[in-house]
Amino acid sequence: MSALFAFAGLMFLLYPVLRPWTDETTVDGAIEAMSSPAWVASHLFAMLGFLAVSLGLLALHSRVSSRSSLTALLTAWIGTALVLPYYGAEDFGLHALARNPGTDLLTTVDEVRYQPVAVTMFGVGLILLAVAGVATGMAVRGPAGVFFAAGYVLFLPQFFLPPAGRIAHGVILAAGCVWLAARSRSSALSAPHRTPRAVGPAQRG
Repeated sequence: MSALFAFAGLMFLLYPVLRPWTDETTVDGAIEAMSSPAWVASHLFAMLGFLAVSLGLLALHSRVSSRSSLTALLTAWIGTALVLPYYGAEDFGLHALARNPGTDLLTTVDEVRYQPVAVTMFGVGLILLAVAGVATGMAVRGPAGVFFAAGYVLFLPQFFLPPAGRIAHGVILAAGCVWLAARSRSSALSAPHRTPRAVGPAQRG
């Protein structure tokens, strides 16, 4: 479990740090950013981060076994399933378009990004991930849960921030994931204590 959260933290940090930050409202800027290998790599890192967190939350629930950890697990899995198709289109689809730009690249990019079904799935998925973040924070508690919850809750709003703000968000989420990794190695994360059922003399051994 700790390795999964640590890996996710690295992926979520590399995503905004390595993403090309050119002016995508211009044709030249869009081509420069989206056609680069860094565009493909950075968005792939984000997808790997979501997958790693989902698997980490499965391990967390098996250890904590609370209502909050179950909520985190279910909403993270459904949310991840909803956001990954959009990330795939953003990563591989826009990359292919930028490498072979047509007469109206920016319009085509907007049609991919703001297609009603796609953007609705993406938005709902990110909202579910925000719920997963809050539920994880409730299951874990302490600074690790707070940082992780903040990172997941802010994943949708950070898209409207300038590059520096998006990188700062990556740092916050990475810190939360790494902190969760450290906490998961601690005995403080364990299933709730259950009082053993009394056993009579004839039942012992």
